[in-house]
Amino acid sequence: MSTPLLEIKNLHVRIEDQPEVEILRGIDLTIQEGEVHSIMGPNGSGKSTLAQVLAGKEDYEITEGQILFKGEALPPSYKQRSKEQLRQAQMIYQMADTALNPKLKIRDLIGRPAQMYLGLNGKQLEDRIKDLLNLIELEPNDYIDRLPSELSGGQKQRIGIARALAAEPQFIICDEVTSALDQLVAEGILKLLDKLQGEFDLAYMFITHDLATVKAIADSIAVMHRGKAVRYGTKTEVLSPPFDDYTDLLLSSAPQMKLGWLEEVIAGRRMESAGN
Repeated sequence: MSTPLLEIKNLHVRIEDQPEVEILRGIDLTIQEGEVHSIMGPNGSGKSTLAQVLAGKEDYEITEGQILFKGEALPPSYKQRSKEQLRQAQMIYQMADTALNPKLKIRDLIGRPAQMYLGLNGKQLEDRIKDLLNLIELEPNDYIDRLPSELSGGQKQRIGIARALAAEPQFIICDEVTSALDQLVAEGILKLLDKLQGEFDLAYMFITHDLATVKAIADSIAVMHRGKAVRYGTKTEVLSPPFDDYTDLLLSSAPQMKLGWLEEVIAGRRMESAGN
């Protein structure tokens, strides 16, 4: 069997300045290359904390267990990670308004990771920025010199996606990337993410409250409750009864975006790919 892209083994995490508070407890999770793994759970369940720990945020302390990326132990702090480790794992944030520096033009927001991780400069960098804008379906000449304040919420989130793609990663954490958007805009973002995942064979950790999104895009699912993964497996396994009491309550109360059309689009694309 091939080495998993990401493997979390018995992960226990505390808040650095509150050592008595254990916020993740015994997390075991595996993500293969090209897999979409969804993390479900209500606010306070630990799903966004897990994303921040994977990103190397320094507010947390790993007290037990480890994180392996492509079989290699991942240092807990982003400051300790190699440039290659940082390049391979990128993140798209929930609030694009706060994630994008308001003083930087789009060319700089997208161009800096391409410059830092891939060493692109001059015409190569300019061409790469325009390619990324085309990938996220924004006309380069219309957007490259805009500021974030000149964009809609959905356009800002697309820039966040382009910024993550600029490093050419294998793994992207999507932390509630549609929760701040209205339904129609969110549908467009999900469709774009799915297209990019198929085109570049990306692995996603997709954190969401939305059950319809999970049903449409996930290959595997972890259900989080009070810092633990209480149910974990393939989409079919997790969403099929019998359910434990907590998962039954979560699934019955989870908000849904009514994205039946998205499932059909994705299923059709995958059938076409399988036939080629």
